[in-house]
Amino acid sequence: MSERVTATTTTTDYLLHLADCALVLGQRNAEWCGHGPVLEEDIAMANIGLDLIGQARMLYQHAASLLGGETTEDRLAYFREPGEFRNYTLLELPNHGPLAGSASADRDYATTITRNFFYSSFMLLRWEALQSSADAQLAAIAAKSVKEVRYHVRHSSDWMLRLGDGTPLSHARMQAALTHLMPYTQEFWSPSSFEIAATDSGLGADSTALRPSWDTAVDTVLAEATLTRPATGGHLSQGKNGIHSEHLSWLLSEMQGLARAHPDAIW
Repeated sequence: MSERVTATTTTTDYLLHLADCALVLGQRNAEWCGHGPVLEEDIAMANIGLDLIGQARMLYQHAASLLGGETTEDRLAYFREPGEFRNYTLLELPNHGPLAGSASADRDYATTITRNFFYSSFMLLRWEALQSSADAQLAAIAAKSVKEVRYHVRHSSDWMLRLGDGTPLSHARMQAALTHLMPYTQEFWSPSSFEIAATDSGLGADSTALRPSWDTAVDTVLAEATLTRPATGGHLSQGKNGIHSEHLSWLLSEMQGLARAHPDAIW
């Protein structure tokens, strides 16, 4: 019995990690709706956000079926506290520019594009690997998600090139965003206990094994974009272990507010 409980816990922890990452970044991308730099990008960001939220839904549904009881996808998304979320810290950071160093507006496209580029380049490799998961449902989710993430990689890579090899101002803003966000990617390569257990069981994918391919993909785009890859070091963020920045609480309060105000509503 204890072995079965442990196996279920490992599975749900891993599923919630994947789901939380998709949901939080989907919410951040959705903040561009109505604020895109051009109409086409307004639509593109909305579509990317919807792709991510769709992935989160499938993963939450799978986790809810394993947890049983009154657990639902909505309860997992809207009624958990910040410390219960297992997303990477990178994904909860705000879109605005001061943290990226050069922009003064509430939204900095360089920050958003760079984050999407880092994460989608990683998730393309991860979803490809998860198509061989021992969990048939997760493997099916991966097969669907990998098609969507290929577009996310193409979209973000194109903008890395346009802005990095664009005007002096766009280049400087992209370089500032790279310098700001690169340290947070260290969390990709520092496996948590539930990731190690998931990999050992055949459920998950070994993220550390994906790093050489990610490095190659990132370096290739940065070189073409005339951008310099900053050194990776400093603080190792621990969002997937429930230790978050202050930004997640603000994001969740906005995202969860309506559901919590009307917990018995039927949509």
